[in-house]
Amino acid sequence: MNKQIEVELPADSEVIIGILNNSDSVLKRLYLAYFPMVLQLVLNNSGSEDDAKDIYQEAIIVLYNKVKSGDFELSSKLKTYIYSICRRLWLKRLKQLNRYGGDIKDFQEYLPVEDELEKHHEKDEQLNKMADALSLLGEPCKTIMEDFYMHSKSMQDICERFGYTNADNAKTQKYKCLQRLKKLFFQL
Repeated sequence: MNKQIEVELPADSEVIIGILNNSDSVLKRLYLAYFPMVLQLVLNNSGSEDDAKDIYQEAIIVLYNKVKSGDFELSSKLKTYIYSICRRLWLKRLKQLNRYGGDIKDFQEYLPVEDELEKHHEKDEQLNKMADALSLLGEPCKTIMEDFYMHSKSMQDICERFGYTNADNAKTQKYKCLQRLKKLFFQL
């Protein structure tokens, strides 16, 4: 017997606050509450359960990044917003797979969310490009950049790790490495 699990979801504003506070329980409840809707959308439109999971995960990342950016303003129900993002992502995936027949079977209200998704994909592309540039940078620059920007190490820590005579010399080296990284980034 397949039993539907009822998930009590907090108010939309509480979900937003939960995301801002990095609440795992809010994200889990959000997933349980709205995933069935996304699963139905994807299954009804030439997709599988794995496709639905991928689409939903990406939509939650879009929502998370948008809320964390500080300029998120919810002008609809959160359910409608999430459905709209998933719908747009699924349409894009269908087009990539050449399975888009010009229409999609909807069963939920939705909003146009193209701009936000484009910004999300552009940011992803920029991050991937930066990761590629960083991988081409070479040592010790790669480690200096990672230590300073990703691991929040102080210039004094970097100075000691690499044996520079003082923090100012480490700072000069970091600057040179950053210039090389920028050059590589814009060449890609």
